Amino acid sequence: MGSDDASRRGAGQPAAAGPLQFHVPRPASRPGEKPDFSHVVIPRAGTVDRPPVDVDPREIRDLAYSIIRVLNREGEAVGPWVPDLSQEDLIRGLRHMMTLRSFDARMQMAQRQGKTSFYMQHTGEEAVSCAFRIALKPGDMNFPTYRQAGLLIADDYPLVDMMSQIYSNERDPMKGRQLPVMYSSKAHGFFSISGNLATQYVQAVGWAMASAIKQDTRIAAAWIGDGSTAESDFHAALVFASTYKAPVVLNVVNNQWAISTFQGIARGGSGTFAARGLGFGIPALRVDGNDYLATYAVAQWAIERARRNLGPTLIEYVTYRAGAHSTSDDPSAYRPKHESDEWPLGDPLIRLKQHLIAIGAWSEERHKQAEAEILATVIAAQKEAESFGTLHSGGKPSARDIFEDVYAELPPHLRRQRQQIGV
Repeated sequence: MGSDDASRRGAGQPAAAGPLQFHVPRPASRPGEKPDFSHVVIPRAGTVDRPPVDVDPREIRDLAYSIIRVLNREGEAVGPWVPDLSQEDLIRGLRHMMTLRSFDARMQMAQRQGKTSFYMQHTGEEAVSCAFRIALKPGDMNFPTYRQAGLLIADDYPLVDMMSQIYSNERDPMKGRQLPVMYSSKAHGFFSISGNLATQYVQAVGWAMASAIKQDTRIAAAWIGDGSTAESDFHAALVFASTYKAPVVLNVVNNQWAISTFQGIARGGSGTFAARGLGFGIPALRVDGNDYLATYAVAQWAIERARRNLGPTLIEYVTYRAGAHSTSDDPSAYRPKHESDEWPLGDPLIRLKQHLIAIGAWSEERHKQAEAEILATVIAAQKEAESFGTLHSGGKPSARDIFEDVYAELPPHLRRQRQQIGV
C-alpha cells in the first residue's frame, strides 16, 4: 500500500474490514475421518489438589479447567482425592454399573422387538450417576435427565417397576402418563423427569431454596447434559443458586454430544462447561466422569459443601456417550464409526474392575460370574414385568387414571366425562 493510501485512511487507523463471516464451530472429526480427541487435555491421575470444603471459590478457579482423576492407567488409586470407600463399597459400585449396562442391553433389545416404543442407553456414563447416588443421604432429591437411571439402580429401586414404566403396562408406576425411561420416585429421591430440557435445573434450585427456608437438612442435585446448558433455564438456575446460596449440586454431564450436535456448540467460548459457574461466583470443578472413585470423591465434596450452608457447586463430568442418543438416533450419520474406541478416558466398568483386581478384591473369574448372575437377575425381572403387559400386548393402565392425581376434588365437567366412559 502506498503512502497516499495511508494518509487518506489516517495514521494509526486499521485497514478496512472485509465482509462479515458467520462462524459455526466444527467438531474435531466427522464420519469417515479419524477420531481426534487431542483437544481433551488430561492431567495425570492424582496431580490435582483437593481444596478444603470451605475454600473461597476465587482460590480454585483453575479446577474449572483441569480434570480431577484418581485411577491411573495401572488401576491404582492415587492422589489427594482418593475417597474413603471400602472394598465392599467398590464391589457394590461395580455391580451397580454392571446392572445398569445389562438393563440397558435388555431394554434396547425389547425396543427392537416392539415391546416398547422408545429407549435411551447409558453406555459409557454409568459411573456418573451410580457413584453420585451413594454420596447422598435419604431424603435428598435428584432432579435428573433421562440418562441418570443409575441413581435409581444404585438406590435399589425395583427393576420390575423400571421395566413396567418402560412397557407402560398395568403395573407402570407412572400409569402410562410418561414417556418410557422417564421414571419418578419420591421415596428414592428421583423427581419426575420432564421431556422439556433444562426445566429440572430451576426446579432443583427452587427445591433447595425451599429446603433452606424450612431449615431442613435435605439438599438437591440438579442434572443436565452439555447440550441443554444452552437453554436459558440453565443460566437462570445459576443466578438464583449463587444469589441465595442454595444447598444444591449443579451437575453437568458432558458426554461430548447433544444428539447430533457436538459439545462445542453449547459450550460457546467458555472453554469448559465448568467455567460457566465462575461468572456467578460458584465453585466449579471438572472430574473424570469415567473414574468411579473420582466421581464419588467430587460428589462427596460438593454435597458436604451444600450441607454446611456454603452454597452451590457446579460439577462438569467429562465422559463420553458410547451409544446412540436414543433408539431413534443413528450416530454414524454425524461422528466417526469407531470414535468411542478412541475415547482417552476409557470404559468406567473396565477401569473399576481393573482397580479391584489390582488391590486383590476381584478377579476375571469373579467378574464373569457376576456378569452371569446380574444378567439372570435382569432377565428374571424382565419376564416378571412382561407378565403385566408390554406395548402391544397384555395389561394396560386403566382409563380411570386419566382423572386421578390431578385435582383434590374432581370438577363437575370431569366427573361427567368419567361417567360417560364408565370408569
